[in-house]
Amino acid sequence: MDLIPSILQAIGLFMATNIDDIIVLSLFFARGAGQRGTTARILAGQYLGFGGILAAAVLVALGAGVFLPPQAIPYFGLIPLFLGLWAAWRAWRAADDDDDAKVAGKNVGVLTVAAVTFANGGDNIGVYVPVFLSVGPTAVVAYCIAFLALVAVLVVLAKFIATRRPIAEVLERWEHVLFPIVLIGLGVFILVEGGAFGL
Repeated sequence: MDLIPSILQAIGLFMATNIDDIIVLSLFFARGAGQRGTTARILAGQYLGFGGILAAAVLVALGAGVFLPPQAIPYFGLIPLFLGLWAAWRAWRAADDDDDAKVAGKNVGVLTVAAVTFANGGDNIGVYVPVFLSVGPTAVVAYCIAFLALVAVLVVLAKFIATRRPIAEVLERWEHVLFPIVLIGLGVFILVEGGAFGL
């Protein structure tokens, strides 16, 4: 019966550490609007990235900190920073292209979603490790199962938000500006918050 409290704690912990992902995922949905397979690619990317976060947290909790030194985590902020700069450059370059070219350039890749998810997971790893260290192996497994189930809920919620007409219209109109800004801001925040480069 110890599993029930662990699962309830896992739900609260997941919500607290992943609420910011809804904004990023909603922008991914806006970016991939009208493209076949967007939901599947975002879901796969989110699972891939979050799986990496869980694996890193479990490894560190098991004493494998040698594979992921804590001081390395802030530098993952470079991933969304570079992706945001790349998206901004592409949006600027495509400003005079026709609509078909703009839509073609908005495909959302599994690896892009995974990279942004993992890079945004530094705080997750920092929170999960002490929790994993304070509970038994059974509870860690329960946490991981609950987290993985909640990833799908997070993606569905982000899709719901991105497909509401007023929100969808705003996202469609401003996505090419918001997407790079959010990624660049996320990257800078991760770097500064973690003290990368002595910031």
